[in-house]
Amino acid sequence: MTLPPLPDDAIVLRADVADWRDAVRAAGRALARSGATLPGYADRMIDVLVEFGAYIVIAPGLALAHARPGPDVRRSGLSVVTLAEPVAFGHPHNDPVRVVLGLAVSNAEEHVASVADLANVFNERDAIDRIATAETAAEVRAVLRVAGGEGDRPTDAAEPSS
Repeated sequence: MTLPPLPDDAIVLRADVADWRDAVRAAGRALARSGATLPGYADRMIDVLVEFGAYIVIAPGLALAHARPGPDVRRSGLSVVTLAEPVAFGHPHNDPVRVVLGLAVSNAEEHVASVADLANVFNERDAIDRIATAETAAEVRAVLRVAGGEGDRPTDAAEPSS
């Protein structure tokens, strides 16, 4: 698999968010906390949704937030945010969202490879449910079949909305 590592800093469980923008911001904050991106990347992910719509809601309950490679991407990264309460993104069939993945890549080839690898993970019928109900970062990584990263530390705090 070519998915980037998923350190504990990039995983937020049971985040309290007000709406889809907060959910994407939580994924962006997790990417920045892990060192993959600068904080402004979250705003670019939101801009993608504003411009192109909710196409990032790729399966029932699952959103893949991302933006084009840019100077705010320090290295490839992945984040996972599970939501305490599902939120609508405006997708006609796949709302509401319970899991938001944040993806940052430094080039188009990495984007294609990462999306293909994620598609393989989510071919498993129960993968979204298993992530949505995960109680630890290790459980999330087990579903995604990715390694952790340097600086992993236990986390059990929900992400506050801002």
